[in-house]
Amino acid sequence: MPYLVSFHLGWLIGSLLLGFCMGWISVVQRGNGTSKVTARWLAVLAAGLVAVSFARVVPGRFGYWLDLGLIMFACYLVGGAIGAWLRDRVVSRTAPPATL
Repeated sequence: MPYLVSFHLGWLIGSLLLGFCMGWISVVQRGNGTSKVTARWLAVLAAGLVAVSFARVVPGRFGYWLDLGLIMFACYLVGGAIGAWLRDRVVSRTAPPATL
């Protein structure tokens, strides 16, 4: 795993930055999100892929790609969470106080 991270550090940082940008933009999105059923299926799919990766069911090159994809996805999610949180902090700080 350290080899995977050290060798693909540029791609992982790029994934983190892309997630940060999408998190920053997504705060102002006005569209409908995914349904609860779809979100549950996606969570089950992600958990299943992580379980397959930890169990080392997929050997060779495809297992390597699975591990790399999961690490990049995790970096993207962390970057998105940080970007959304920072955008919320910036927007809430610059908003005028509500008067009643």
